Amino acid sequence: MKYSMILSAVLLLTAGVARPSEAQTAGQQTAVFAGGCFWCMESNFEHIPGIIKVISGYTGGQGEDPTYHDYAGRGFIEAVRVTYDTSHLSYKDLLDYYWAMVDPTDAGGQFCDRGHAYTTAIFYETPEQKKLAEESKAALEKSGRLDKPVVTSIVALGHFYPAEEYHQNYYKKNPIRYKSYRYNCGRDHRLEELWGSDANHFITTGMSRDFDKKKAVTALTLLQYKVTQENGTEPAFHNKYWDNKKEGIYVDAVSGEPLFSSKDKFKSGTGWPSFTRPLEPYNVIKKDDRSWFGTPRVEVRSRHADSHLGHVFDDGPPPTGLRYCINSAALRFISKEDLEKEGYGKYKNLFE
Repeated sequence: MKYSMILSAVLLLTAGVARPSEAQTAGQQTAVFAGGCFWCMESNFEHIPGIIKVISGYTGGQGEDPTYHDYAGRGFIEAVRVTYDTSHLSYKDLLDYYWAMVDPTDAGGQFCDRGHAYTTAIFYETPEQKKLAEESKAALEKSGRLDKPVVTSIVALGHFYPAEEYHQNYYKKNPIRYKSYRYNCGRDHRLEELWGSDANHFITTGMSRDFDKKKAVTALTLLQYKVTQENGTEPAFHNKYWDNKKEGIYVDAVSGEPLFSSKDKFKSGTGWPSFTRPLEPYNVIKKDDRSWFGTPRVEVRSRHADSHLGHVFDDGPPPTGLRYCINSAALRFISKEDLEKEGYGKYKNLFE
């Protein structure tokens, strides 16, 4: 029994370097990942805001036109090709998500699926993707999060062959069989062993098991309630964190889900905390907003608590060019010295 999730991108090769797919349009890019059963990988990636399309397929083998019946014997592995909106996600963001979906220390397959066909790999299409993938892998190894070496391969993408139609969106077409396979294969149990309960954020859209929103809301101040629950805005320059220069992370005031880092905070002159990017892109949702006299804006909300945080604008500094303008009342700051004590120890390496 098998089923794996992998990202794959269609590419043409010139002098050994893949060209971006001709199917890409402005603001869209593709990326290809292997992580065992492509049914699972497809499901995981499709839950991420900013993902446009995910296709299950085969890559990395010999010959042409592999099928489900012969791909493993010909050296192909299961993978997924992801098309994503670059205004919402970067390739680096995808790499962060990818690691939390797999066991990068397993050289023999993934979970109950064994053999080369189910191994992990990042298939790069451009020199920039290769560079970012290598940097991401090195950072993971250096973090000390894992007690074994990272064995995930970083490989130039050859031709990507979409799998048979019945494999596409399998988790939607056959939800009972899919859930049974995923549970019995031990995928989520192993991911939680590796990454903690946060791994579940990359698998479902649910909040952590111990989050009680009704109870959490009752503990808010009047200002926090107005901002997070009634889409309010606090006064500029008269709020808690607009000029905070300490190192640490900012979490949702209601749920505690990680949102932003001081590493990405900058002085915008607006009087509100401003960031170039989220610390955890999955936890930040963007929504169209015309509540201010019909003016089109992009609202920012937290995923699990559904708190109103602020808005994002395209007048920020490099490297993203974005300005996440956030209300202090929607945030709680945790200094780098308190990360371990507060249960956010995995972010300590950001400040070392």
